[in-house]
Amino acid sequence: MFSFFKKKPPAETPDAPAPTPPAPAAPAPEPAPARSVFSPSSWFGSKPVAEETPAPSPAPAPVAAPAPVAAPAPAPVPVPPPAPAPAPVPAPAPAPVAIAPAAEPVIATERKGWFDKLKTGLRKTGTGIQAVFVNAKIDEELYEELESALLMADTGVKATEYLLDDLRGRVKRQMATDASQVKALLAETVADLLKPLEKPLVIGQFTPTVIMVAGVNGAGKTTSIGKLTKHLADEGASVLLAAADTFRAAAREQLLVWADRNTVEIVSQEGGDPSAVSFDAVNAGKARGKDVVLVDTAGRLPTQLHLMDELKKIKRVVTKADGTAPHEVLLVIDGNTGQNALAQVKAFDETLGLTGLIVTKLDGTAKGGVLCAIARERPIPVYFIGVGEKLEDLETFNAREFAQALLG
Repeated sequence: MFSFFKKKPPAETPDAPAPTPPAPAAPAPEPAPARSVFSPSSWFGSKPVAEETPAPSPAPAPVAAPAPVAAPAPAPVPVPPPAPAPAPVPAPAPAPVAIAPAAEPVIATERKGWFDKLKTGLRKTGTGIQAVFVNAKIDEELYEELESALLMADTGVKATEYLLDDLRGRVKRQMATDASQVKALLAETVADLLKPLEKPLVIGQFTPTVIMVAGVNGAGKTTSIGKLTKHLADEGASVLLAAADTFRAAAREQLLVWADRNTVEIVSQEGGDPSAVSFDAVNAGKARGKDVVLVDTAGRLPTQLHLMDELKKIKRVVTKADGTAPHEVLLVIDGNTGQNALAQVKAFDETLGLTGLIVTKLDGTAKGGVLCAIARERPIPVYFIGVGEKLEDLETFNAREFAQALLG
C-alpha cells in the first residue's frame, strides 16, 4: 500500500554521547495520490479524501533527547542517514507535515476543469437569464424581465415564484445597489433551492448493490449505464450488467458493447422476458460475489400503462431474488425535454418510488432550469448530470457549482 512516509531506519542506541542524528521525521512526503472530489470514490459516497488518508503513524515518541550532559561536539555524523533526506536541520525537530493539503492543488485544478465544462454546457440555458442583468437597474422591471427569463428556461411557475420572492428578500436584507450584486444573490438563491438534490450514490452497503435504471427512449439511459459501469470498474468494484431492455432493437447489443469495453460480465437473453433476465442477474450477482448489479430496463413513455406495469413487475421480481433489492431506482431524463422531464419524474416516481435521477444532455438545451422545478415540486436527488458524450462528461451534481455556472 502506498505510504505517505518513507520507511524509517531502525533506531540505533548510541554508545557514546555522539549527537543524535536529526529526527527522521521531516517527511519530505511523496505527493498524495491525485484524487478529485469528483473522482469515483466520492461519487459513490465514500469518505472524503482527508479521511481516507492514513493519519501519520505515531512517530516513535520523540525519545526525549538525553539532557546534553556534555556539550555536543559539532563533529559531523560519522554515518549519514540511510534515507535520502534534505540537509540536516537543527533541533528542535520539525512538526509533522499535514498530508491532506498535498492533494488540494490537484483537486482544485480538476474541479475547475469540470466547472468550466459545466459553464460551457449551461450556456444556452444561462444566456437569457444573465442578459437581464446587463446595464439594469434594481426596479420592478428587472424582476419582471427576470421572471420571463426563468420561465423561458423551464424553471416552472412554482419555482420561479419562490426564487423571485426569496431574491427580493435577500436584496432588501443585503441592501444591494447594483445589478451584479442581484445576480450574485440569485445564484445563492438557486444554490439553496437545489441543495436538497445534492446527495451521493452509496455503493457497498449491500452486496450486491442492485441498481434498477429506467427512462424513456432517447434519454441516454443505456449510455449512462455504460459510463457508470466504467467509473465503478475503474474504482475496483465488480459489476454485473442485466440486459433487461428486451423490447428495443439493438439495446442488448449496445449493452454488450459497454460490457466488453469495460470488461464486466453481463446476463442477457435474446428476446427473453425482462423480469426473468433481472431475476437471473440478481441471483448471479449474489452467487458470484459482485459488488454492483445494474439492471437496464426498457425505455418507455409514462403514458404506456402496460409497459409501466412491466416495470412494476421487474421491481417485484428483483425483490423476490433479494429481499432488500432494488437498493436504488434511478430515472434518466433528457434535459432537452424541460417541463416534460418533470412530468416523467412524477409518473415514474409514483410507479417505482425513485431514489435518484441522472440528468443528461444539459449542454444542448436552453431548458436546464427544470432542475429548479424538480427541486420545488418533486425533490428527488440528482446523482449525476451530463454535459456531453464523453465518459468524463457525466459527473456528480453539486448545487452551488450548478448555480454559479448557470449565472456566470
